[in-house]
Amino acid sequence: MFVFDLPVSAAHTLVSALADAIEPAAGGLATALAIVLFTASVRLLLVPLAVKAAQGERARARLMPKLQALQKKHARDPERFRRETAALYAAEGATPLAGCLPMFAQAPFFMVMYQLFVSATVAGHQNLLLAHTFLAAPLGQNWVGLVGAGGALSAAGLVFAGLFVALALVAWWTSRRAARTAPEGPMGTLARVLPFGTVVVAAFVPLAAGLYLLTSTAWTAAERAVLHRRIVAPTA
Repeated sequence: MFVFDLPVSAAHTLVSALADAIEPAAGGLATALAIVLFTASVRLLLVPLAVKAAQGERARARLMPKLQALQKKHARDPERFRRETAALYAAEGATPLAGCLPMFAQAPFFMVMYQLFVSATVAGHQNLLLAHTFLAAPLGQNWVGLVGAGGALSAAGLVFAGLFVALALVAWWTSRRAARTAPEGPMGTLARVLPFGTVVVAAFVPLAAGLYLLTSTAWTAAERAVLHRRIVAPTA
């Protein structure tokens, strides 16, 4: 895709440079670790948005009793409930989407990593990163393609299995924390189930993009735990 040509070229240069720099110490894991470092750098840049998202979570927690009262009052009138909820958020200067800011902001970076490992050429040259591996699995391989080729139980298949387990554990932790503040009803159920979507996504994208997802979701879990104590939790 033309719109990603320049960002993908820049990401190729950065990931390759990072891999070359750490290869003496990391050996065959250098490129995978470079992807982790790339992802961590992106998340570090987005910390201000994460702080804003945490402040938004505090506002939603403060409004939760009022939202539950509105939900009960207008249980038979969803449109009225929607209007009253929007008015409540506006009056408090809050937004229900504040917690999604980091996710929306990093989506282009994830797409760049995806494009980098599905592109045969980058900037007119052969994409040599596609030949790199993480343990026994090529970084450009996806699990669905591997299964289609009969490799589900191969060494590469075990690498993907480990990735899925790690993503599921992070999703479980995130879901547990979301359950503490999520409202009841469909939105609350969605907040608890949505984290597990990363496991599904990881099955269809290249392993490199799966590593990006794992690093990013683990960062989010740790970041929210810290910011929840420092910002969201009310001070004594």
